Amino acid sequence: MTSSGSFDPGLQPERTELAWRRTALAIGVGSLLALRVFPPLARGGVELAASLAPGLLGFGFAAWLVVAARRRYRRWYRALSTGARRESPGAALLLAVTVFVMTTALVGVVVIGLVIVR
Repeated sequence: MTSSGSFDPGLQPERTELAWRRTALAIGVGSLLALRVFPPLARGGVELAASLAPGLLGFGFAAWLVVAARRRYRRWYRALSTGARRESPGAALLLAVTVFVMTTALVGVVVIGLVIVR
C-alpha cells in the first residue's frame, strides 16, 4: 500500500485509460473506413479534399487521443500514489472528444452534401 492507504494501484485509473484507448481505436477504425469509402465517390478537386478530410482528421485525432489518455493516466497515478489532493486531471480530454465528434459530424454533413448528393 501507499502512504494514502486508500489507493489501489491499477484499478480505476488503468480502466479509464483503457476505455480512452478503445475510444481512440473506434475513432481510428471509423476514420480508416471513411478514407476507404468517401474518396471513390468524389469527382476531384474540392470534393476530393472534402472526402479525405474526415478520415485524415479522425486518424490524427485518434493518435492524439492515445497520447493524451496515457498522459492523463500518468498524472492520475502520480496524484493518487502520492496522496496529493489536486483537481481532476483530464477534463480537457472529454471536451476535446466532444468538440471532435461535433466537428466530424458537421464535416460529414458537408461531405454528404458535396459528394453523395449531386
